[in-house]
Amino acid sequence: MQHGFLGILRPFCGELDERNFHELMEIIEVLADEFRKAEVNRDILSCLWSICQLARAWAIDSSGMLQRNNFITPEQSALLEEWLDMIPYAVMVLLEGEGEGELDEAFWGYREYVKEKGRG
Repeated sequence: MQHGFLGILRPFCGELDERNFHELMEIIEVLADEFRKAEVNRDILSCLWSICQLARAWAIDSSGMLQRNNFITPEQSALLEEWLDMIPYAVMVLLEGEGEGELDEAFWGYREYVKEKGRG
């Protein structure tokens, strides 16, 4: 976990690892059928919610440890915030389970991101 999405933020070594973001998005896509179920595994949702909430608290919030101590650059913060917008959006769309096309909708922003920036 030390090198995972949250692990690299605490302690922060000055670099974001984009591979962690791509891995999370792949995990969400693999779990798409799980999110369509009437009853969703709480552990899965808890993990994803925690990742987003803690990353925002630590790195995006102005009083968070990385911002407060000037450990993260504005560019890194903006990039991380972009990732943290895509992750819960994908989960939300899959949980709503609108049917056909939901996977495309859930990952539209992510796929546009990959087209524009590549997979790091």
